Amino acid sequence: MAEVNKGLKSLVGHKMTKKFKFLDTEIMIHKLSVSQVLAIQATAKEASDKENEGLELVRKVIVAGVEGAEDLSEEDFMDFPLDELTKLSNEIMRFSGVIPEDPKAK
Repeated sequence: MAEVNKGLKSLVGHKMTKKFKFLDTEIMIHKLSVSQVLAIQATAKEASDKENEGLELVRKVIVAGVEGAEDLSEEDFMDFPLDELTKLSNEIMRFSGVIPEDPKAK
């Protein structure tokens, strides 16, 4: 028997996920919550004066949006190709509704 929807409150903390190909391997990404998006935006605002600001933002998005990424160290991130990290970060942001979908991708 199907579970009855108990209202919006019952969905707090629910994560929507999808598969994404990263370095020729499928990984699971999930949509960012409003609080995660706001934290990333705050970091972007603070980082505007710092060196390597873009990489720190990419790292924050990936840690928030990829299953198992919270265990990666800063050194681990430095061993990935930058363009692949950027693609992954952009996909998480698109999936979360922060940046618009690419109409050419459909």
